[in-house]
Amino acid sequence: MLILIAGPYRSGTGDDPAKMAENLKRLEAPSHALFKAGHVPMIGEWVALPIWHAAGGQTVGDDLYEEIFHPVAGRLLQLCEGVLRLPGASKGADNDVRIATERGIPVWYRLEDVPGCA
Repeated sequence: MLILIAGPYRSGTGDDPAKMAENLKRLEAPSHALFKAGHVPMIGEWVALPIWHAAGGQTVGDDLYEEIFHPVAGRLLQLCEGVLRLPGASKGADNDVRIATERGIPVWYRLEDVPGCA
């Protein structure tokens, strides 16, 4: 399955690039386990960051950032077959869960609950 890993990226960082990088590492942490279980892990920032940079993005939270980051997750959820929601406050991740639930896409809150990851 293509599984979106959702959790805090920008939330709680004060837009500090080092803190955002730490959050991205946390998002990436379960990716190998998902891959070993036969899944393809996906993180919205893996897609959104290059698009934002290519479009000339420079300031986190600017109009261009807002135009790209959350819509990317919505588009990815048209392709994903599951969501792994990691702990932590995140409006974006909460929105991903809402969209997934509306579309009937399974949402897991623990890696060990994802099929094949027990």
